[in-house]
Amino acid sequence: MMQDPDHSATSLVRGACPHDCPDTCALLTTVQNGVAIKVQGNPAHAHTDGVLCTKVSRYTERSYHPERILQPLKRTGPKGSGQFTPVSWDAALGDIAERLQAIAARNPEAILPYSYAGTMGLVQGESIAARFFHRLGASLLERTICASAGGEGLIQTLGGKVGMKVEFFAESKLILIWGSNSIGSNLHFWRYVQKAKRDGARLVCIDPRKTETAEKCHEHIALRPGTDAALALAMMHELIQHDWLDHAYLAEHTVGWPELRARALQWTPERAAEVCGVPVEQIRSLAHDYGQCFVTGQPAAIRLNYGMQRTRGGGNATRAVVSLPALIGAWKHRAGGVLMSSSGQFPVQRAALQRPDLLAGRQPRSINMSTIGDALLDPVATPIEALVVYNSNPVAVAPESGKVVQGFAREDLFTVVLEHFQTDTADYADYVLPATTQLEHWDVHSGYGHTDAMLNRPAIAPLGQSKPNTQIFRELAARMGFTEACFSDSDEVLCRTAYGDQVDFNVLLEQGFATIALPDAPFAQGGFPTPSGKCEFFSARLAAQGMDGLPDYLPNYEGAGLSADYPLAMISPPARNFLNSSFVNVTSLRQIEGEPLLEIHADDARSRGITSGAVVRVFNQRGTYRCKAKVSPRARAGVVNGLGVWWRKLGLDGSNVNQLTSQQLTDLGRAPTFYDCWVDVVLDTLPERATTDVA
Repeated sequence: MMQDPDHSATSLVRGACPHDCPDTCALLTTVQNGVAIKVQGNPAHAHTDGVLCTKVSRYTERSYHPERILQPLKRTGPKGSGQFTPVSWDAALGDIAERLQAIAARNPEAILPYSYAGTMGLVQGESIAARFFHRLGASLLERTICASAGGEGLIQTLGGKVGMKVEFFAESKLILIWGSNSIGSNLHFWRYVQKAKRDGARLVCIDPRKTETAEKCHEHIALRPGTDAALALAMMHELIQHDWLDHAYLAEHTVGWPELRARALQWTPERAAEVCGVPVEQIRSLAHDYGQCFVTGQPAAIRLNYGMQRTRGGGNATRAVVSLPALIGAWKHRAGGVLMSSSGQFPVQRAALQRPDLLAGRQPRSINMSTIGDALLDPVATPIEALVVYNSNPVAVAPESGKVVQGFAREDLFTVVLEHFQTDTADYADYVLPATTQLEHWDVHSGYGHTDAMLNRPAIAPLGQSKPNTQIFRELAARMGFTEACFSDSDEVLCRTAYGDQVDFNVLLEQGFATIALPDAPFAQGGFPTPSGKCEFFSARLAAQGMDGLPDYLPNYEGAGLSADYPLAMISPPARNFLNSSFVNVTSLRQIEGEPLLEIHADDARSRGITSGAVVRVFNQRGTYRCKAKVSPRARAGVVNGLGVWWRKLGLDGSNVNQLTSQQLTDLGRAPTFYDCWVDVVLDTLPERATTDVA
């Protein structure tokens, strides 16, 4: 049986980082007399190796933050005002249950859960919560906001969210870091890359922004946003023209090579250079380096991340890039291939955790979380009457946030938010319920950057009146009269359920992590988890849906130069010291970041009379965002970088960069197109508004 945390003397408690990051680090929390005084990386876990990012190393500052919500709150002022009064759990849950029951009696699909990766935990994420909403018959949520375009691209080509083992990047001789600022968002992968670099590997970063990672690579290819598929197809063109191809691997372990070959031959380096906005010699050189790895028998590896798939053609771009390793037989090396996500390699027992059988044959509608603004304002569809938000901050992170705010401000919308802090979303809640942080509850984790299952033990007792998500939904289920035994499952039972007998739970208890048994070179002899068992350049599944079975380049909806009114492209990569909208209110981290910034190339700034430190208006047809400008070599000409995701209330005008982003969806996976956004930028003439301080 699991034991409660020891609140006496000094102890070290093993845990796992809950945040949306590929690294899923193993934690050690030092507890002294019931107080967590330090969080550090666990040196016994090979991937963590005792090292944490700046954000999570300050986790005690977040858990003990003076603004932490520690009792239920009921709204007393207008929506968005952030005016609340404390109430008891009994009063809050009683009223919430009564309101939800009344709505469900009319139509349970008028109730919508909204959640994502505020915690990546399998238990505090979608276990009791999913059971609750399945039993209720609420609308289903399409959880698309981060990775579904790239994920679908992986599934249609490789058969799942699978790839090479991250640790073997240390042995690669050519590493393409594609759409990833690894130093800021995948620190432990970068440590493997550094070892490879010391051993002679060549590093190439492919990214519109000159990131911290790009600065440390041998070469940076600063392509235009959304043109990655064109670059990948031109690489294929050169591999074909020079016969840098593993013909045996292509013949035995791929589907659709003749068709893909014909398409790739249409993409000369000159054509791709025009589309991508990069020198043609860079494309030829990149293809040469990649092809020579086949000629010399050396491993070439691609680390692909999700920034690349946040444009109209993001799914196709992913398909094109993850097709490359099969052309040169890179999968035959354990240090060769591609990694975008390893999450499909975890044997998670999702049905046992989430119990979709509680739907009892009902088929509720699905609502895409990336178009929540439109969904809340839809005058035709069955209206959303109640929204229960947990593990997410949609008012800050969802696209076209002007509409999101308008939807959340509806007086007839009943909103419940489970939170640690009074976020932008919590300001619009009717009730805010205090949730525990990772230091205060049990959980089990998978990952998407390595293949170790993780266990999190509570290091301290819940602060104030806070409760784990699981307990909040258990108590709400009881209030709703749900008597099924599954709502009584303890967190211990849920932790054991997550992997069933696929992972030795005793190993998790003993060391906090357990490595999933996988071959070192999983696709050396094919065996992809596709219907054919092969790498599917041509997807019959896509063709059956009336879509193109081959990967192709799809131009952005809103590319640079497509509009005279909005001549600049904008991407909105994360600020280094935030993680989505988490940690924004941690004082020390916000002090490092300073203020919301727009990076702009010197040429674009000069023509607009903009200098560093000036307040600018960034605008398009969806809205206006005021922030400070930074003239920076990190921005390429024609593209500005709006660093996110700041809380709206901390902005100069109470908004953030998502005031400008679009609710249009990607080609595959119905994902958002955050990096497919045209804007213009002008000097601001309004007086600067004081920034709200919530710390």
